[in-house]
Amino acid sequence: MRDVFDAIQRCAKRIKTAIDVKDIGYSQQENSSGETQLQLDIQCDMIIEEEFSRVASIHTIASEEKELPMAMNAGGKYFIAYDPLDGSSLVDVNLSVGSIFGIYENAFGAKNMVASCYVVYGPRVEMVFAENKTKLYLLQAGEFEFVKEIRLSEKGKLNAPGGTQQNWAPYHKELVDSFFAEGYRLRYSGGMVPDLHQILLKGGGLFSYPGTSDKPEGKLRKLFEVFPFAYIYQKSGGDAIDGYQDLMTLEYAHIHDTAVCFFGSKYEIARVKEVYAKQR
Repeated sequence: MRDVFDAIQRCAKRIKTAIDVKDIGYSQQENSSGETQLQLDIQCDMIIEEEFSRVASIHTIASEEKELPMAMNAGGKYFIAYDPLDGSSLVDVNLSVGSIFGIYENAFGAKNMVASCYVVYGPRVEMVFAENKTKLYLLQAGEFEFVKEIRLSEKGKLNAPGGTQQNWAPYHKELVDSFFAEGYRLRYSGGMVPDLHQILLKGGGLFSYPGTSDKPEGKLRKLFEVFPFAYIYQKSGGDAIDGYQDLMTLEYAHIHDTAVCFFGSKYEIARVKEVYAKQR
């Protein structure tokens, strides 16, 4: 695992440089979802592919930007699914963005996840890596230094509701509003990584991306986004569900499968379960 951890660090340093200097205009290419790619998306994807190709323990990689997985080393055991630059459309307005890595052993799938990692590119570059514990690292003087272990509180104070509100189910809107009525503060940047990072570091809360009328199965991808953050939140003392069940019990049929998802502290997730149980 150390060689994978080191490779992710190299990726993060190079991506930070690309963000600082690379043209962020749109390319003529589309990603797996049919979205026109930014030049920066392509550059970050290439950086990660290049760095991972040098790691003998990596068997296969899958990028959110590509339709199909890519074989690396036949003798490797790790399968890594990654989103090279989540929230890349926020770069031109100088908001934080991030990279997400789900590390699986022998095959993709939540049951095979052995570690998870994300990197936040903001005023500071921070990395969160979860294996047995969740640990925070800070990039200083060109190297990542350990800062602390992350643990969520039982109850938080932040509410980050995703999706277009006009497409929410009425019961979901009532749920979101009920947290605001309790005094929760709105935190939603449009970037999954910075919003979930803020909830982790500020002690807890709820990030939600429900099923909507236009995307009933959710928008966020299981292998690249949902499983990695579910793993991190659970290792940090929180929970992650699809409204009804543990996200880490879900199967997937295609690498770009999506899921409804809620990440948070124990209290908020219990509330979600209570509300959603009434809809069955």
